[in-house]
Amino acid sequence: QVQLVESGGGLVQPGGSLRLSCEVSGGTFRSYTMGWFRQAPGKEREFVATSRGSGGNTYYAESVKGRFTMSRDNAKNTVYLQMNSLNAEDTAVYYCAAAVNIRPILSAIRLQRMYDYWGQGSQVTVSS
Repeated sequence: QVQLVESGGGLVQPGGSLRLSCEVSGGTFRSYTMGWFRQAPGKEREFVATSRGSGGNTYYAESVKGRFTMSRDNAKNTVYLQMNSLNAEDTAVYYCAAAVNIRPILSAIRLQRMYDYWGQGSQVTVSS
């Protein structure tokens, strides 16, 4: 059974930074495509970033490109989302997700239905 446990959310002032972590247990982490998604109040959950397993590339939503950095430590079975220059529009519950059963093709990598397992969510609030 694959489990994802997130940590690192909180309250930060506009312009500040936070780092989210997502530790994965079970299976072969190195091969998983890992994603970050977020859901703002009153909005649908949306794609933020994804890292393809087995040495693949990382991709970002346009809204976070240049401000957020996703990384993974295969030795620790953990993915990270470093968030800089945060603003109020980044306020949301952030979820990490793992595509375990299949490796999504590039055109589908942003689709939530490609991901089999999800973390519990971490609240990120950007406010002064």
